[in-house]
Amino acid sequence: MILISNEQDKISYEKDLEDILEKIINFTLEEQQVKIPCEISLTFVDNDGIMELNKNYRGIEEETDVLSFPMLEYPKGEYYKDVYSDNTFKDEFKDGDDLVLGDIVISLQKAEYQSKEYNHPFIREVCYLTVHSMLHLLGYDHMEDEMKKVMREEEEKILSAFNLRR
Repeated sequence: MILISNEQDKISYEKDLEDILEKIINFTLEEQQVKIPCEISLTFVDNDGIMELNKNYRGIEEETDVLSFPMLEYPKGEYYKDVYSDNTFKDEFKDGDDLVLGDIVISLQKAEYQSKEYNHPFIREVCYLTVHSMLHLLGYDHMEDEMKKVMREEEEKILSAFNLRR
């Protein structure tokens, strides 16, 4: 289950954006070998909204493009497919039969700015941020060079499947 909510009014977008994001999220889950029904929350905010969340949860008082709030914990350097291949979860991680993977929050204002800065379509930027955050929900990180390389390769593989290359 993918729950999409729009809590901003600065950037308007077409309904097909939500449709492609649902497809990309589902494709990412398949590619990452998630074989259990999942619940993911995707929320659109503006720069003020994401700055408030960034301040409250990370202690950083500035806007950012995307925040990820994973529910599962992973040993360093391991991903969902390494840790949870048996797909057995405690009830604390479930909502009914669905595994709650976590929340994604995207500033559409920041995404629009970055799409212009990087000279690619707005939809590509929002899709990239969604894939990036989905991979965080699945245990990927980019704090160390080797992990960053693996994460970037996965991002590009997924985006390429939707013809959303750089």
